[in-house]
Amino acid sequence: MFQTLRNAWKIIDLRKKILYTLLIVLIFRIGSAITVPFVDVAALSTAVGNISSQGSNFMDYLTMISGGGFADASVFALSITPYINASIIIQLLTVAIPKLEQLSKEGEAGRKALGKITRWVTVGLGLMLGIAYYFMLRNNANYSNYNVLVRSAQSGFGEWFAAVVIILCFVAGSALIMWLGEQINEKGIGNGISILLFAGILSSAPAAARTLWAWFYEGGIQMLGKTQDALKNIILVPVVLIIFLAIIALIVFVTDAERRIPVQYAKRVVGRKMYGGQSTFIPIKVNMSGVMPIILASSIVSLPSILATFFSWDQNNWFLKAFSPDNWVYIVVYFFLIIGFAYFYVTIQYNPLEMANNLRKNSGAIPGYRPGKPTSDYIKRVLNKVTLIGALFLGFIALFPSLFGMASGFYGLTLGGTSVMIVVSVALETTQQIESQMMMRHYKGFLE
Repeated sequence: MFQTLRNAWKIIDLRKKILYTLLIVLIFRIGSAITVPFVDVAALSTAVGNISSQGSNFMDYLTMISGGGFADASVFALSITPYINASIIIQLLTVAIPKLEQLSKEGEAGRKALGKITRWVTVGLGLMLGIAYYFMLRNNANYSNYNVLVRSAQSGFGEWFAAVVIILCFVAGSALIMWLGEQINEKGIGNGISILLFAGILSSAPAAARTLWAWFYEGGIQMLGKTQDALKNIILVPVVLIIFLAIIALIVFVTDAERRIPVQYAKRVVGRKMYGGQSTFIPIKVNMSGVMPIILASSIVSLPSILATFFSWDQNNWFLKAFSPDNWVYIVVYFFLIIGFAYFYVTIQYNPLEMANNLRKNSGAIPGYRPGKPTSDYIKRVLNKVTLIGALFLGFIALFPSLFGMASGFYGLTLGGTSVMIVVSVALETTQQIESQMMMRHYKGFLE
């Protein structure tokens, strides 16, 4: 990867795109550090920490993808969450609504129309999330003798005015992030939203490193004082690092893994020329749905704790305790939701019947299977088997931090598997785009 970046830096056009992408990332990081008005950041960080300690795994996820902006109530506190949710909603509605399905098949014009609809849905979801975030701030306004919201007595403004300003700042921030991502798509390198998500997650890496160092250092100090369990801290940190590297290797392996269905095209004569006759394959990725099933499943299993935060429910309720990350009910429900969403996501992406019809129209066939329904059934069976492997992999990646924490007592790397998977996937995708653009610029063409 580093060799690819070094070679790309030597090409002036690619160098400009890389610098432009870095400029957008810098703007994103600056926005993540600018706090909205009327909010006490210190009190809010304490309140969010309390909510996370009560089992709101989704709060940790929002803080992670926003680069800490969610815990600080920054302009970019909502990060790319509204855009991701809007994209998923439009993608699902494309299957259910014929008009949207027709737009998706109209080429560039249809994609632009769907993109415009997605932008408006993003703004609407940003408004809803901004209002929900404000009520979370208000419900936790008096926590540990601090005021999260700076009231009218201190600011000189009415509470309603403060509420409108805070919500509009969140909505404007989510719209600006969407625009920044589109600018990377047009003038930069890689997928814009993925790059911003990548930057937000990497910004939390120093905090994770400090957590590991604190455990290792405190273990060493305890060893000098012959304190009980000191040896556990010293041994645990190297084990975590080894597991971290092993997870990266596993993610790279599964991301690149694919099941190839062989296809043989029949020879046909058109005019005086003969076409076809070659053998090829249909590549099916093992992890076709990416990290989306984890994100969707995490949103659902964290919903009880989020609602409890917004409406100030009793945290000692048995139902809320069942959906804490260290409870087996949470782990089992989370695991099966990931598998279900993985199958659902593949179902809306791949249509075996349509794939079989396209093969028949192009005089192609899978060896050993007749065109039509037998081919469709075979493709469906292969998809189900490959999807199961990918879903089990996603479940393992998502649940490993919780299982490891329950076994070792170390919960400092919650969502570590999910964040590492996002970072590795975005890095591989961006590297492939850079390599493809370098190949285009070094291709001499048929004239030479």
